[in-house]
Amino acid sequence: MASASHAPTPLLKDELDIVIPTIRNLDFLEMWRPFFQPYHLIIVQDGDPSKIIRVPEGFDYELYNRNDINRMLGPKASCISFKDSACRCFGYMVSKKKYIYTIDDDCFVAKDPLGKDINALEQHIKNLLSPSTPFFFNTLYDPYRVGADFVRGYPFSLREGVPTAVSHGLWLNIPDYDAPTQLVKPLERNTRYVDAILTIPKGTLFPMCGMNLAFDRELIGPAMYFGLMGDGQPIGRYDDMWAGWCTKVITDHLGLGVKTGLPYIWHSKASNPFVNLKKEYNGIFWQEELIPFFQSVSLPKEATTVQKCYLELAKQVRAKLGKVDGYFNKLADSMVTWIEAWDELNPPKGGVPTANGPPKK
Repeated sequence: MASASHAPTPLLKDELDIVIPTIRNLDFLEMWRPFFQPYHLIIVQDGDPSKIIRVPEGFDYELYNRNDINRMLGPKASCISFKDSACRCFGYMVSKKKYIYTIDDDCFVAKDPLGKDINALEQHIKNLLSPSTPFFFNTLYDPYRVGADFVRGYPFSLREGVPTAVSHGLWLNIPDYDAPTQLVKPLERNTRYVDAILTIPKGTLFPMCGMNLAFDRELIGPAMYFGLMGDGQPIGRYDDMWAGWCTKVITDHLGLGVKTGLPYIWHSKASNPFVNLKKEYNGIFWQEELIPFFQSVSLPKEATTVQKCYLELAKQVRAKLGKVDGYFNKLADSMVTWIEAWDELNPPKGGVPTANGPPKK
């Protein structure tokens, strides 16, 4: 057995960044110290760049504010949202690691039914390192977990599964509700701990929440654009939803998997439903057009990379959603800008051409 002085190395210690968007001091990290301290943090400061953000001692981190984003991206910085947690996707872009875990600063360590602290990051890593089964549903949930397997009737030809691109975690206490639901259920709390992980089937969309989310940056990173939200935009609180819809369409096309379920975090604070309603108002109407759009999207077989898929998706957003509102023409432009900025900061390895042409010398 390992002694206390020879503790096991944390999983993927040198292959994962933790991305945190914030406007405040990061005191919440003290609770996460046992789980997060071995990892590198990327903090994306939203709002006033002159404000000093305090980070507890002992954490390895880099911090970017709006001035840094403008300096690094130049005119392309227009694709990064301001005064909205959607700014977190800048952290995905500047990371050089294979995996990303992102969490909000009002999310604390949850406890399992036995009262033990849940290491959310460790469970996300386990999810990402085991295959997904998007082509055939296993009624015993994740067959790769200890104590589970494929049930009778599951095709043997599909039992190897496919690589997992996204691990979508859940929340105890404050559920991730929209403003109308918050208003009619102001006291509702999620107290149900469900010990399950599911692969979301191919062809099925889902509402992705960015507050407890991990993904394989090399497999799906360029699709994790959280859109144009917040300051100067007619919509908010749909940043993670937009990324989730785009990501799911692309993972389906490329034969990758998305898991949802464990791990849980403790969501500590309900946001103001009246403020949320102002942000969500347009989105509540638009999503009735957006969902059928994403359900019917077809990507060409020539779209063999995430970047190519995303640029094709931007074309279809302009052609079909531009009729819903002019905002979507602007969003389509930003989707293209995002890919251009991503490729500039992440030049291809080994001379593989990018979606925008040959690699730069």
